[in-house]
Parts: sequence; structure tokens; C-alpha cells
Amino acid sequence: MINIRKLEADLWESADLLRAGSKLTSNQYCMPVLGLIFLRYAYSRFKLVEAEILKNRPVRNGRAMPVEASDFASKSALFLPKEAQYEYLVNLPADITSAGLTNQSGHTLNSLGEVVNNAMELVEAQSEQLTGVLPKDYTMFSDELLAELLRIFNNSALDEVGGDVIGRIYEYFLNKFAKNIAQDDGVFFTPKSLVKMIVNVLEPSGGVLLDPACGSGGMFVQTGDFVNAAGMEANSAMTFYGQEKVEYNAQLCLMNMAVHGLNGIIKSGDEANTFYHDAHNLDGCCDYVMANPPFNLKGWYDENLKNDSRWVDYQTPPESNANYAWILHMISKLDVNHGIAGFLLANGALNDPDEYAIRKRLLENDKVEAIIVLPRDMFYTTDISVTLWIVNMNKKAGTVNGRQVRDRRGEVLFVDLRRWDENIEEIVIDKGKKKKKTVLTPAQIQKVKELYNAWQSADTSLYANVPEYCQSVKILKKDRVNPDDITIEDKDFSLAPSKYIKFIDHDLDIDYATEMTRIQAEMREVLQAEKASQSMLEEAFRGIGYGID
Repeated sequence: MINIRKLEADLWESADLLRAGSKLTSNQYCMPVLGLIFLRYAYSRFKLVEAEILKNRPVRNGRAMPVEASDFASKSALFLPKEAQYEYLVNLPADITSAGLTNQSGHTLNSLGEVVNNAMELVEAQSEQLTGVLPKDYTMFSDELLAELLRIFNNSALDEVGGDVIGRIYEYFLNKFAKNIAQDDGVFFTPKSLVKMIVNVLEPSGGVLLDPACGSGGMFVQTGDFVNAAGMEANSAMTFYGQEKVEYNAQLCLMNMAVHGLNGIIKSGDEANTFYHDAHNLDGCCDYVMANPPFNLKGWYDENLKNDSRWVDYQTPPESNANYAWILHMISKLDVNHGIAGFLLANGALNDPDEYAIRKRLLENDKVEAIIVLPRDMFYTTDISVTLWIVNMNKKAGTVNGRQVRDRRGEVLFVDLRRWDENIEEIVIDKGKKKKKTVLTPAQIQKVKELYNAWQSADTSLYANVPEYCQSVKILKKDRVNPDDITIEDKDFSLAPSKYIKFIDHDLDIDYATEMTRIQAEMREVLQAEKASQSMLEEAFRGIGYGID
């Protein structure tokens, strides 16, 4: 039985040692290495599908007919020409010039980097989704370094564990690179445990999913895993749409999706700037929106956005901060009857006075379903405190994924996870400095999902408010059940959970008489020890004829 975690760690250590021995930064190294992992995945998948095709292949003169690109297209798999197959690349001679290799245009290939670039171009020619996506800058590597990298990912264990695990290894490397690049930018990566929590809380089961700031595609990958684990086929059940302004990040996303066997429509560059260009025309069409948009984005506003349709029934978000522009943008994409969104925002959005009018209107329109404050220090690139918002267009009673849910109109669930900071991983950032980061465990993610489901449930016995953890709160004063119940309107439409979740004064649990007796005994021992030390010191000085008493 292969230890997948050890395999991941061993591959990373080997690849990173090579980088350390070169003059390349993590930023330069990231995309080409992930490209090789993708190529290795594509080859592993190619061999599996080829074997399946050959089982029923017609035979002529005692030999099976060769496979063709059309055979792979019928099985939704990627065909690889010989020159793009990993086995071909890894077995090339050390002296490339002596091999007499040429590219598609007939130009001679004089280095291993040129050969790998050609392989990437050949793969792109087989897939419209990958056109212009794969890295083609392998000539910056020496032939020796590139050959060694190819050898590292030629590990036979990768064929034994299959394509799904190669997808895991791609994610593992992406995670590692995100930590190493943290001092530069790192905005392309949302920690995996956070993405898993969003997906598990929303429980996607089929339909259209949009991520308007998709980065490296983690929301799509985790959704694919979730849907597949539920016994469905992700590419059949889901349609993935993404926008990403930074083209580099969009390339990571498309490779990430491809290595996990997912199809999607991802738009990037200036034409995919979420606020200025609607790349997909999905107003009112999305069953799910998941996102980790840039926090507290400045410089987003343009005069042309002043009367934008997304702000109808609200007001134009403040120019100083795009947080509520993101919220209104995502709401505009949701199906008005059942769409649901889960997204991350900085905690300042819970109570910012500049956004008061929009926040008040969101609550009056009953769009907010849950506010979940997360533990600190979860991101590689910032220490900012973050909240998961759940926006739901349908809070009525009914059936959701087979569960009977009650009418939650006029209510918001507040959850505080700030004390969940016991699971820590240490990462190395710039110049050997270390940072401690909080990671949610699978058990914690499951606990949040179960809490949210219990709160929604038609069986009201399943949920209870818990001090310092969760509280269900009515939005408007007129809907309060008991005269002393606090509503969100009472708190001037603040969404800070600390205003609603009950705090326990732990000092009240102390038995002062018992505690003071304990402290008294400890202090008596301290004073007695101090007197004994003083006596010993005085005696020592007297012994040498220099009394100090």
C-alpha cells in the first residue's frame, strides 16, 4: 500500500532541492513545475484510456489498429501525440542536438527545454480549454535540471495510485508554492481547509457554479470532489464558470481543473475584470456562487458604474472599498428562486459605517442567512481576520438535498470560530522566517456543516444556541419572540457576531475563598524559600569575613 502523504512530501522535497540548487525563485519555478505535473497526469490518463480502447480494437495482419485522437474524444479524454508523451520525454538522449528533433513547423530543437515547450504546444492543440494555458518557458532551465525534474515525476508509484492522486499531488505542490511565494503576491490561493468548509456548507448537488475571482480554481476542484463523492459525475452535474483578472492565476486554474478531470469556462485578463466586464452573462442564472475576492479592494470604481444595474434597490458601493460591490455583484448572479452563495470577506465588512445603508438593505431584503467568523491566521499572505458569509435567495421551508428545512425568513445564524486555533501548521516564508497558520480539521469542517444543517432543520430540537459559539437572531424588532430578545435592528444592523453571541464571564465560576486560600499557601511557600535563600547568602558572606547582616 503506497503512502500518499509520503509520496507527496518526497516529490516536493526532491523538486525543491533542485530549485534551491538553481538560481530560480519559487515564483519562476512554480508554473513550469506544475506544468510537468500536469503533463505527467495527462500521460497517466492517456495510458489508461489507450488500454481501454485497445481491448476492443479491430485487428489487421495480427496487429491492433493504432489509436487515434477521435477515439479519445469519444471518451472525453486527452489524446497525446508521441512527442508529448511523458515516457518519450524522459527517455530522450542527454545530447538533444544529436537527436535531430524538429517541432511542428520543422524547426530544429536544440535543447530539452525546446522539446518540452513543443510538447506543451502539441497538448494545447488537442484541447480548446488548454489553448494558450500551458507553460512554455522551459528553456530557462538547463538541460540537466529539466531532465532531473522529468525523472522525479516519472515515479512509477504515480501509475499505481492513478490520476486522482496526481491531482492531489498538483494541489499539494500548489499549496507549497503558495507558501513560498507568500512574500511576493500569493493571492491566487485560498487555503484548502477554508475552501472545503465553503463547499461542505453549501452542499452543491448540480447546476451552475460561478467563482468571480477564481484564482487557482480551488472552489471548482473541491466542488468536483464533493459531487463525485456523492455518487454523481461532476462534469455532468455541474457547469463551472470562472473569472480571473490575472492571467497567470487563470492558467493555474485551468491546469488544476484539467488535472482533476474537470471542464470549465474560465475567462481572464482585462476582459474578465469582474466589475467592468460580465464575461459570462449569468445574471440570475447561478445555483451557486463561491468566492474569496480580494479583501478591502481600493481603486475599483469607475464613473460608468454609478448607475449599474447590480446596485438597483441598494446604492452605489463606496469608492474606498469594494467589499459590498463584490456582495451585490454575486447576488446579481444568483437564481432568484434558490441561488446560494458562500464567500469570504474581511471582518471590517460586518460593521463598516461607510457601507451601513447597503448592509441595512441586505438585511431588510433578507438575503443574509449565516455569518461565520473564522479563526485568525488562516491565510499565507495576510493576518487579517476573515468571515464566511452565506447568502441565500430562498430561506423558506422546503426540501434541500433531501433534508426538510424550516422557514428561516427574518433570521440569521451567527457562528464564532475564533477559539478554534489549536490545529497549527508552521510555514517558512521570506528569508527563513516562520509563520504559524491555523488549519481547520475535517472534524471541525463537519461540525460547522452539522450546525448549519441543524439550524436549518424542520426538526427544531436539533439546534440550540450555545454561548461563545452560535446564536440565531431575528433581523427586525417586530419579529422578536420574547421582549428581551436582541435583534439585528437593535444593534443598528451590525453583523458582528460578538454583539449577539452570549459571552460567559468565567470569573463568576471562581470560588474566591478556595482560590485565595490556594494563593495564600503558594505565597507562604515562596516567602519561606526567599527567607531560606537570604539566610544562606548571609552565612556565606560571614564565612569569608565580610558579614552583610
